[in-house]
Amino acid sequence: MSSFFIKKKGPPKDFKKSENSAGSKRKNDGDTGNKLKKKLNSKHNEEISSDSETEGPAVHRKRRANVEEEFDETPQEKKLRLAKLYLDQLRDEEEKKAEEESFETDLIAGRLQEEVLEQKGKLQRMVAKDLLPPDTSEIRLLRGHKLPVTCLVISPDDKHIFSAAKDCSIIKWDVENGKRLHTIAGGRKGTEDRHVGHTAHVLCISISSDGKYLATGDMNKLIMIWEAATCKHLYKFTGHRGPVSGLSFRRGTHDLYSASHDRSIKVWNVDENAYVETLFGHQDVITGLDSGSRERCVTAGGRDRTVRVWKIAEESQLVFHGHEGSIDCIQLINEEHMITGADDGSVSLWSVNKKKPLSTVKAAHGRHGDSGLEQPYWVAAVAALQNSDTVASGANCCSHNSKVQLWKCGQGFRHLEPLFSIPVPGFVNSLKFSSSGKFLVAGVGQEHRLGRWWRLKEAKNGLYIIPLKRQQPEQERVQNGEENGV
Repeated sequence: MSSFFIKKKGPPKDFKKSENSAGSKRKNDGDTGNKLKKKLNSKHNEEISSDSETEGPAVHRKRRANVEEEFDETPQEKKLRLAKLYLDQLRDEEEKKAEEESFETDLIAGRLQEEVLEQKGKLQRMVAKDLLPPDTSEIRLLRGHKLPVTCLVISPDDKHIFSAAKDCSIIKWDVENGKRLHTIAGGRKGTEDRHVGHTAHVLCISISSDGKYLATGDMNKLIMIWEAATCKHLYKFTGHRGPVSGLSFRRGTHDLYSASHDRSIKVWNVDENAYVETLFGHQDVITGLDSGSRERCVTAGGRDRTVRVWKIAEESQLVFHGHEGSIDCIQLINEEHMITGADDGSVSLWSVNKKKPLSTVKAAHGRHGDSGLEQPYWVAAVAALQNSDTVASGANCCSHNSKVQLWKCGQGFRHLEPLFSIPVPGFVNSLKFSSSGKFLVAGVGQEHRLGRWWRLKEAKNGLYIIPLKRQQPEQERVQNGEENGV
């Protein structure tokens, strides 16, 4: 037989080996594939929760679709989308700006309306309903004068108080800590030529609306002008022929009005250190004076029982009657309304458009004396919170029952309602509200500021600073309650 049919031993073995190796290789590949599948399955089983198994593929498809859509966005579509976003942003900004401008416009309109009402003398801010009686522990007493305090004034920024007394001294106080910042000592009688300051009882005091000048008047017929910041003496005005009983700067100017027991009103220009003119009309000593921003002043005429409004430019006067006794004090509430007190114990509310009081409270501070011979306590001081519905009065009580009474002026200043009283031992000779309305200051002494009819030894000569707290408006209380979970 030919060798063609004879099998060779070597090559088939190699072939078989290669086959076996290929088979083993495929087997190994298969095993590797199975292992990878098992790994992946175990991995999926570890990471995917039972809740998401059913929706997993759909979610993956949706995500892939979103990704494809994002990648499929053309440059034009992207520009359009960004432009829309920019326009939306501009629209939001403009709406916000419009809201702010509208709010500012409302604020400005409200402010302008208040200014118009203030100029017309008809502005009445309703603050009395929110006032709360202070605790007696919160009332501070400032002592420094040796004799009864006769008058006081508060600086326009409410940081300082200037007080004067029968000891002829003037003291500048710091409201916050109650310390004496400066004392202008009084001099003895007969030292007028060499002493810088007063040598007789100081009866009245006033400060300009910018806080630059301080003016004081005394029993020696003198008016002295001081630099309020440093208490440096500047000028001395002479001309009155009787004690100077009232002083007031016209608001917004350095024009000074003065009143005297010589029954005259004088006008001065402090900037020019000059006398301007004299006005006559009262039939008895003038006991009080006040002024606002208009070119006019109001006065109390003591025993002639008249209140007068002096129109400086027109050189005319309006005369008002109402009290039965001597009118001892007067204060403007706004340009057209005022409050007065008299030694008949009454407090009256006035309008410059009516010759009689709008409202009168008789025996406003009660009565004293034996049964059948009772007499009302004199009202020697009144004060008004400017352009509001709140006023105060103080009586001269020769007992421990003296007090400062706060009143609410009704709508349109038609009537007076008592709010609450604050016990203040001694003779209340002067009262002033701070510009902010946060406190009231009472000048108190052992004697009446104009005489020595009584003396209360237990009283202390000094200033009582009475804080005026306000309750929260109803809306704020409700809002705070909601925030606190009440």
